[in-house]
Amino acid sequence: MKNSVFSQKIYSFLLATYRWYLQTPERSLHEAYDAALKIKEIEDKHFNGNKIDIDSAMYSNSVMDYFESDLKKLLKIARMRLTEFKASRWFLNEENQKAAQKADIQHLSPSLVLEKLNFIDQVTSKYTNISDQTTSKALVVRPPNIASNSVISDDDSLLVNTPTLPPKIPNRDSDKKPKSKLKADTMGVLPRSILSTISRLQVELDPNSEQDVIQTFRQTQRRTIISIRFILLLIIIPLLTHQIAKAFVVGPIIDRFRSSEQMQIFLNSEMEEEALVELQRFEERLKFENLIIKAPPLLPEQIETEMKNKAIEISEEFRRESSNAIKNVFADVFSVVAFIWLLLVSKSSIAVIKDFFDHIVYGLSDSAKAFIIILFTDIFVGFHSPHGWEVLLEGVSRHWGLPANRDFIFLFIATFPVILDTIFKYWIFRYLNRISPSAVATYRNMNE
Repeated sequence: MKNSVFSQKIYSFLLATYRWYLQTPERSLHEAYDAALKIKEIEDKHFNGNKIDIDSAMYSNSVMDYFESDLKKLLKIARMRLTEFKASRWFLNEENQKAAQKADIQHLSPSLVLEKLNFIDQVTSKYTNISDQTTSKALVVRPPNIASNSVISDDDSLLVNTPTLPPKIPNRDSDKKPKSKLKADTMGVLPRSILSTISRLQVELDPNSEQDVIQTFRQTQRRTIISIRFILLLIIIPLLTHQIAKAFVVGPIIDRFRSSEQMQIFLNSEMEEEALVELQRFEERLKFENLIIKAPPLLPEQIETEMKNKAIEISEEFRRESSNAIKNVFADVFSVVAFIWLLLVSKSSIAVIKDFFDHIVYGLSDSAKAFIIILFTDIFVGFHSPHGWEVLLEGVSRHWGLPANRDFIFLFIATFPVILDTIFKYWIFRYLNRISPSAVATYRNMNE
């Protein structure tokens, strides 16, 4: 009797799952259509039926950020559900459709499906570049040599004009050009300083220059806000994931398996050695205190009792430390997964933050660039860096409950800083020497 009831429950569950699978196209289309309706509602209510323009001056920056986040979320829902609609229709064959008819599942009429698809395309076609290109391209900093181009496309007009950036690094194709052609490209009739002065005067005399400056400032402000927010997310989300996973997911499981008294107290020999040294020091301190207070000597039974209590206390302490190390290993896995997931879902923010750091680094003076390079090289590959690497590796091994292998640490210190130093020198020779030769000269003078 029980088996028949159980099999009936399984059959009803499988039938409900199959009905849900057969209704997937209509459900996906309905959700995409609902997202398009919400976008249309925002357009009609706040933008007079026009397109949601993130650069509009009708509202403040905070309000526009709110509309922009809603727009991106709704567009993502609409596109994902349309993809699900197409895929589910492709997998549903004629037999599935006949089964849906037998199960009394009502399908939308073809005219209604076409009407909804047409409405979704009309709404989303106005934002074809909003999810991937608007955020990144609207905040990409324009190199100074773009000002000399006579023809600029509509997408490039969104770029921020920042004169502090260096010219673009030539690629391999440009390296293959003849020297005469390179000279013709780099040398003109007038010096570059005079041409840049003329270009600056043209910008200052332009009647629309004030609007361009305001728009540039807004885009720079938005880029800074997005970059700082994303940096904080990269720091906070892995830490929160580590603490939450350790407290609510990994912690209870580890404590359950290690609650028994027969479980191993020490994860490695270093913990055991540390516990024995601590117990030995306690015994010596106990005897020393008994000698200096001129009290009657402790009996062997009393010393044994004190030592036993201390040994129990030390064992509990190291059992907690061992459990904490095991928890750290699994919690760190959750943190790495959260960090990678954040990078995968934030490609546009990565482009913005890359441009943000390029703007900061290239905006520094030559002496500041040289100072930062010397600071980083001395910290990571300098004369005193092996001590820092040793402390760091020992801390990581203790965090995971692993024994500090001295041979591995010394081998790591002997190879990794050397590789890092080679990468630094290659970057200075290959890229920084082209971007800012004066910074390289300043670096060499300061380093000497």
